[in-house]
Formats: sequence, C-alpha cells, structure tokens
Amino acid sequence: MSLTLVVLAAGMGSRYGGLKQIDPVGPHGETVLDYAVFDALRAGFTRVVFVIRRDFEALFREQIGARYAGRLAVDYVFQSLDALPPGFTPPAGREKPWGTGHAVWCARDALAGNFAVINADDFYGADSFAQLAGFLRGAQGGAFAMVGFRLANTLSEHGVVSRGVSRADADGTLREITEHTGIAPAEVGAGLKFSGEEIVSMNCWGFTPALFTGLDAQFREFLAARGQEPKSEFYLPAAVSTMIARGEAAVRVLPTASTWFGVTYREDKPRVTAAIADLVARGLYPARLAGS
Repeated sequence: MSLTLVVLAAGMGSRYGGLKQIDPVGPHGETVLDYAVFDALRAGFTRVVFVIRRDFEALFREQIGARYAGRLAVDYVFQSLDALPPGFTPPAGREKPWGTGHAVWCARDALAGNFAVINADDFYGADSFAQLAGFLRGAQGGAFAMVGFRLANTLSEHGVVSRGVSRADADGTLREITEHTGIAPAEVGAGLKFSGEEIVSMNCWGFTPALFTGLDAQFREFLAARGQEPKSEFYLPAAVSTMIARGEAAVRVLPTASTWFGVTYREDKPRVTAAIADLVARGLYPARLAGS
C-alpha cells in the first residue's frame, strides 16, 4: 500500500517570529521537517503533500520541497482564507485561514489512499512514523489512529501552549479530545491543574479517506455557527472527537516511546538544536541528511 504524509505547513509561526518551517536546527542546516520526512521514508511512506500558503510557495518549493526530489513524490496543496465550501465567504477583517481541520480539508482532493498528518514544525521521532505506517497498512473505513505524547514532554518554558488532551479506554480506544489553550508549565505537575501524565494530541494522525465525509460535514456546521467570527478555528482534534461521538470513527491511541520537541517560540530553538545533536551523536540519525 502506498502511504502519503500530509504536512501542515501553512502557518508563518506568529509567536515564533518567522517561517520556522525552514529554520535550520541540524548540524548541516537540516530543519525539523527534514527529520520528519527522513523518518517517514524509512517507515515506508512514498509521497508527501505539503499544505502551504501561496504567498510563500516559491520560497518553500526552493528551500524545502527541492530537498526531497528523487526520493519520494512531492505535491502541494494551498490553504487560503477563501478556500471554503460553496455558499460560504470569509468575514470582513479576518486575516488567517481556519485552522488545522481546515488545512486537512483543503487536501481532500489530493488524497485517495491512507495517509498520516503531522505539523511541519514538530519532531515526532522514528517510532511515531513506524507505528503509523504499520497501522495504516491495514486500516479501512473509519479506523483512524493518533500518536499520543505525555503532556509534560510537550511544554515550552518560554510561554503557553495549546494541547488536545485525550481520554481513552483501557484498550487504547480514543473516546474524546478536549482542546486546552494557554497551558503554562506552572500549571503542570502533581496537585496542579494538569498532572503531566495526560496523553495529548500533537497532530500526529493516521487516517483513511473516510475522514473527509465527517470533516466536510463538520466544517460546514462550524462555518454556519462561527464562520463570521474573525478568529475562530476549526481544530482537527476536535473534529475527530466529534466523529467518535457520532459513531463515525474508531480511533486507536498509539503511545510512543519517541521524544517530542518543537519550536513554538524562537527561544525554544537552542533546546531543539541540542536535542538533535544528541540524537545524531547516538547514531540514531546520519550526521548529514540527504538534500541538506
């Protein structure tokens, strides 16, 4: 089975202060995304679809997409404010597209088979992609998967984060995801608002094309209810949670031993650079990735 990796890369990184998707963090100029594609390739993915914005298309193609030429098929999908179902228009004054659920919705015509979804600026680790690939090779219908990470391992010491906190049965079947915004490290620990052991979604998913029936219906519902709000967002984890509640999907939580880290804020970069240097020193990644 041919597996596709969908990379959500339309965000400019407003809190980070630049296009963090092309910011080097590896020893030879590698980006966080380069390591994700490397891990996906060795897990068996053969195609990548980048969801980007048209205003930085040329830069992204030249500095990111060109790195993977000849190693896997590369395609592009564009997320824009006016990419909406018929009958809907963006409100006056809205500046940004509609969030991660909208980004995946924009890729629907480019996906005929099973696929994974990740953020462009998160490091998920080799085990995450290996687990997703193994799951997707046998997935059918509304059988989806979510790679889960410990909340305590996904925080930034430089500011607040938003996380989808999951609730699952003992057998690993996901029941719901609740989106929490503005989580600060001071709120996480024994006796605090969050214990830190919660399993959270970092937008590392495995889907079949059956996702799009429910996603399209929910996006239309969202636009009808909140489409005139200037900053409302259609979150992918919330959409999956609703599909579970409606009996449209069965989602398996895949706990991973991989370490997650990301560059939410510019001050996070030194920590990410040091973590990657350690992984390279331990022989888990080549000293230089192809294309860098």
